[in-house]
Amino acid sequence: MSARDALLDAYQSILQETGERSTTLTAVAARAGVSKGGLLYHFGSKEALADGLIARLDALLEEDVAQMGAAADGPSRYYVRSSAWTGGPLDTAFVAVAQLAQESHAGAQEAMRRARRAWLELILAEVGEEATANAILLLGDGLYFDAALNGGGGPATPGGTPSPGQFTPEQLLPIVDRLLDAARESRGDAES
Repeated sequence: MSARDALLDAYQSILQETGERSTTLTAVAARAGVSKGGLLYHFGSKEALADGLIARLDALLEEDVAQMGAAADGPSRYYVRSSAWTGGPLDTAFVAVAQLAQESHAGAQEAMRRARRAWLELILAEVGEEATANAILLLGDGLYFDAALNGGGGPATPGGTPSPGQFTPEQLLPIVDRLLDAARESRGDAES
């Protein structure tokens, strides 16, 4: 792992643990095991760190959108299926940038809007109707939010079953299918 990646990992972790205001260059350098001079070589300021993290999210989002667009079962099913917390690179970068966005960082807020637009555009292209596309997007958002409320570990009890009141992506995919079917029927009626 490069020093630059280690610094972004450290920044991302500290942001998630303590928020932007308590994230100092010294703390990031220490967490990454890099001197403060080494940090300043790669990132000259906290704003440069934030920009680096946003660029990381943008790159991960680009990969995710490509996978979503190529998904054999379609963008809508992919989005809901992949909306469960995995703790992977996209999840952790997304949560860290969301933390910045919540603290009024304009670049982070725009990055969050770009992500939602990219996902929504693919779903909308599949379903052809904005309200249905937004409903599917919100199903995925709900899964993600539910996982966040439960510590990010996902909606499973130690035995692997959903806790009461929680859902897995697999449980919501039939709802996505019904929404997709209704959108197809609506388009068919409109074309008749």
